Amino acid sequence: MSDNDVLLHRDGPFTTITMNRPRRRNALSRDFLLALTGAFRETGGTDARGVVLAANGPVFSAGHDFADMAGASHADVRDLLQVCTELMRTIQSVPQVVVARVHGLATAAGCQLAASCDLAVAAESAGFAAPGGKGGWFCHTPLVAIAHNIGRKRAAEMALTGEVFDARTAADWGLINYAVPDDDLDKAVHDLLERATQGSPRSKALGKQAMYAQLDRPEQDAYTYAIEAMAASSQTPEAQEGMTAFLEKRKPTWPA
Repeated sequence: MSDNDVLLHRDGPFTTITMNRPRRRNALSRDFLLALTGAFRETGGTDARGVVLAANGPVFSAGHDFADMAGASHADVRDLLQVCTELMRTIQSVPQVVVARVHGLATAAGCQLAASCDLAVAAESAGFAAPGGKGGWFCHTPLVAIAHNIGRKRAAEMALTGEVFDARTAADWGLINYAVPDDDLDKAVHDLLERATQGSPRSKALGKQAMYAQLDRPEQDAYTYAIEAMAASSQTPEAQEGMTAFLEKRKPTWPA
């Protein structure tokens, strides 16, 4: 893998992580997955407020790189899938808000990647698919992230048909937040990221962590967890400043 397959660019409060493997349609080889995970961990340790996951080339990502998988042993494929899952979990564990900027196709694990980001905006020309359903290897792990976004029946349609769904459908189903004209993609991504990074960065990071922790729990357990998380976070300087500023009718000054 080239040292330039993953690019990091800081612009003010935001960092863009760009998949730069167009010759392989940004296919997620083991080395590429590890490089992306490293990029997110590196960015997670900075004071960046938000992250954009973008891609160069004709597609966002074609999913797993079959050159890594054809003829591989059961143990080797399991290990690669665990490496992939670690990337998805890292995206959701970093303190920053992560927005996927999707153009072209996002298929299989590439679709999983977009679905695993906190937020996602796609060009109207983009497409999303879990194509294993019409081939010989079902999209088991991509379906986890896809189903958590769009629900059982729609996830089943994507997975069983293997068809490409357009960006407008993806937005209607909740796989992405917005489908926008291609020329407006960068502006729409930036506008959403700006809106999603308002307020205290520390409060946002704690909130993101708690959000993912409660999403998959039964309602009673989710409330139990959320009550404790919200009560504990009420004692932070950020929470106290926010409440005091509201009562004093002034703009808050967030602690450094």
